Amino acid sequence: MSEPSSRDKPVAEDDLGFELPPPTKVSSKRGVFIVGAAIAALVVLFLVGFLPKLLGRHELEKEFSAEAGALPRVEVIQPKVLSSDRAMVLPGTAQPLEDTVLYPRVAGYVKKWNVDLGDDVKEGDVLMEIDTPELDAQLEQGRAQLAEAEASVIRAKSAVSVSTTMAERYKTLAPAGIASQQDFEQRQGQADVDAASVGVATANVAAAQANLRRLQQTKGFTKVVAPFSGRVVQRFVERGMLVNAGTTNPLYRIQNTDPIRVFINVPQDVAPSVKTGAQAVVTVREFAGKEFRGQVSRSAGSLDEVSRTMTTEVRVPNPEHELLSGMYVQVALNLPVPHRLLEVPATALYTDSKGTRVAVVDAQNTVSMRKVVIERDMGSALQISTGLNGDERVVKLASSALDDGTKVEIIQPAAPKVEPAK
Repeated sequence: MSEPSSRDKPVAEDDLGFELPPPTKVSSKRGVFIVGAAIAALVVLFLVGFLPKLLGRHELEKEFSAEAGALPRVEVIQPKVLSSDRAMVLPGTAQPLEDTVLYPRVAGYVKKWNVDLGDDVKEGDVLMEIDTPELDAQLEQGRAQLAEAEASVIRAKSAVSVSTTMAERYKTLAPAGIASQQDFEQRQGQADVDAASVGVATANVAAAQANLRRLQQTKGFTKVVAPFSGRVVQRFVERGMLVNAGTTNPLYRIQNTDPIRVFINVPQDVAPSVKTGAQAVVTVREFAGKEFRGQVSRSAGSLDEVSRTMTTEVRVPNPEHELLSGMYVQVALNLPVPHRLLEVPATALYTDSKGTRVAVVDAQNTVSMRKVVIERDMGSALQISTGLNGDERVVKLASSALDDGTKVEIIQPAAPKVEPAK
């Protein structure tokens, strides 16, 4: 029988009935080559990826071991000794040297006013006049009462003269029997009464004179005058307005602002250093670059219990009236510090259960922790009053790795980078 041809051989089919390609025969040599190439690729990947990491790990372990045995590296600074004078800039309020409100002292009508808002006046200048018809009538009456009292004195003296003469006559006639003793006593009593009348009349004259002087002085108040040289800052009256003495309705307000007073509140730490005559420089934001120089004129001598500050007055010459009453100003003072102060960076401070401390490095590069007292916290810097002498080397940046007896390595601060010119 003849062998079946390739066409007669059964064809392989998949589950769906499609014809599958005949299997490919791979030679044994080609299979060995593929396996060897795969192994070689894995070896190359191992050498390229894992081996450098392994070597790098060994290097890091060596470096870490070296650093573990190294000393802590720190940067040190020397405390800054502050000058004996402390410059301070304090806020203040400008106030007039003299400030008064004028009120009427007589009843009447405003006849005229001579000065207005903003006018400069001298002491004694007439600011306004008041018309006083009722007071004028009282003056006329007072003059008449004085004249009447003076006439009463003359009449009383004349009566005394007559009664005294009659008493003398009856005194000589009574012993001769021409007049009785009773008549004499009556004449003598009348003389005594007339003499007392002279005293009463004289007293009435004094009272009338006093009343007239009072009215005349009151008449003087019809002219309102400036009590001191200054400037009118308020006018409250108009012509024809009725004013009365003793009321709360004001007429004018006058202020004297040359020199002007500036009040500041000095903190407790420098309050004992404030002395009369200390120089001060006043600046105002509205006058950029301009300085007004003055002196401390007085201080309260006690501290406010709430703010712990002392009220201090600075007087500043103000001939051009540039500084206005009520202005907010800045006052610069140089006040001597009562004790020596040292300044260190705020980053050098340790604050824990042991108190406030700084780390000091001695000549053998050994750390010792120093307790310090902070006089003032300036934000980025601290002012130390006790605990340091000023010649120590203080660790600039506090670290928990440092403690008493720790050995350190001093490093130099990095030089600042210089930007190239563009």
